Amino acid sequence: MAVPYGTRFEAAFDQVFPMGALMVGEVAPDMEYMSADDKARGRQAKQKVDERTGKRQWKVVVTDPSAEKERDASVTVTILADVQPVPPSAVAVMPGVEVRPVAFDGLTVEPRVMGDRYKYQGFVIRAAGIVSPQVGGAPKRSGEKPQGEQKAA
Repeated sequence: MAVPYGTRFEAAFDQVFPMGALMVGEVAPDMEYMSADDKARGRQAKQKVDERTGKRQWKVVVTDPSAEKERDASVTVTILADVQPVPPSAVAVMPGVEVRPVAFDGLTVEPRVMGDRYKYQGFVIRAAGIVSPQVGGAPKRSGEKPQGEQKAA
């Protein structure tokens, strides 16, 4: 069986980030490469557009607490969206130190060979959106009452 180059596989957030993800920095546009000659000529950098969806690409760096190797602890996720995604609010863990737990919707992974001198198997990770992670049990459906809550007689 041959899998064509560029195949994207759908993946659940929990498969890719089993212990969650913490956002580092801000959501930034993913810009095309500009050579020194292009810069000298005064050319303007353009934001990359995804070939399949036609949506603009945005980059966000996250820390993966479940990473087994140091090189895998920092992961760049490409978000495909027409407008700049707004990440969830940061959470203060101690005075002056904030973290931003995040989750991603519509996650896909694309296998790639990575590394310069020493090659290894890596993945290009893309998402359709960035959201707050679910904490605790399953999300409550609209109109559903929490357990133990009784309807008044």
